[in-house]
Amino acid sequence: MKPTIRGIHHVTAIAGDPQQNIDFYTGLLGLRMVKLTVNFDDPYTYHLYYGDDRGAPGSVLTFFPWPGASRGSRGAGQATVVSFSVPEGSLPFWQRRLTERGVPVSEPVGRMRSQAISFHDPDDLALEIVEDSAERRPPMPARALVPAERSIRGFHSVTLSEADGRATADFLTRSLGFRLVSQEGNRARYEAGEGGPGAAVDLLDEPRLERGLVSVGTVHHVAFRTPDDEEQAAWQETIRRAGHQVTPVADRHYFRSIYFREPGGVLFEIATDLPGFTIDEPVERLGGGLALPPWLEPRREAIARQLPPVSVPAA
Repeated sequence: MKPTIRGIHHVTAIAGDPQQNIDFYTGLLGLRMVKLTVNFDDPYTYHLYYGDDRGAPGSVLTFFPWPGASRGSRGAGQATVVSFSVPEGSLPFWQRRLTERGVPVSEPVGRMRSQAISFHDPDDLALEIVEDSAERRPPMPARALVPAERSIRGFHSVTLSEADGRATADFLTRSLGFRLVSQEGNRARYEAGEGGPGAAVDLLDEPRLERGLVSVGTVHHVAFRTPDDEEQAAWQETIRRAGHQVTPVADRHYFRSIYFREPGGVLFEIATDLPGFTIDEPVERLGGGLALPPWLEPRREAIARQLPPVSVPAA
């Protein structure tokens, strides 16, 4: 069996203050708090998941908030930009909304037959909203004064920055099954699966770029989709045969994960689509309270005492 990457599963970044993070992504961008949980490897730290109404793969941006930690720096060997997708005609709404909320935002820039605006979250994470004529995913319910027809539908792409992108490009195509679909200057776009929004990785070749530092305001890792455990096991073998170290399977309760680094140093994950975020909460109550996996439930009281209080908007 030859495994296939279906697109982006989720992206995980590092934040500072958790409440500030919640307010920005739910209150300004109108994403849903899909899961309020903890970092399973460090359970006294939150793990915040935002996405569409059901937390579908390809829509979920997650954060480890580290209050008081130093800012990171974007550079070579990192995923440097996270891009969301919206339908055609939506950019004027988002420019106006961001500007009215005091968030500096660029003018639209044409790129590979689409238009994009750029801005940063409160921790300086680089974000884009991309208007794509191929966007066909259903709208989210109107939330935080964002009309359903202008809502973010999920990821458009992620951007990888490399001082020398040749080995990364080779790894994406030969090992992970991506294909080169477009190139403009030093930017090359690779797509997985059926392509389109949520399946794209942009590779920026920037020879003079210094190495980045992963901390607050930067991406920790990029996760790609695989449907089930069987294909994930096949990916483990594929990556090993390509000469790369890959971790054992980690149970993340909502999905299972393997981790490895691409040749330029970006941490990649391949995560299963199942079982999904409704395994412990019904859709209508997703993100409504602190969710813990069964193995952490005996420590709930101690964990809750250590976590800073946060206010999460009602679903």
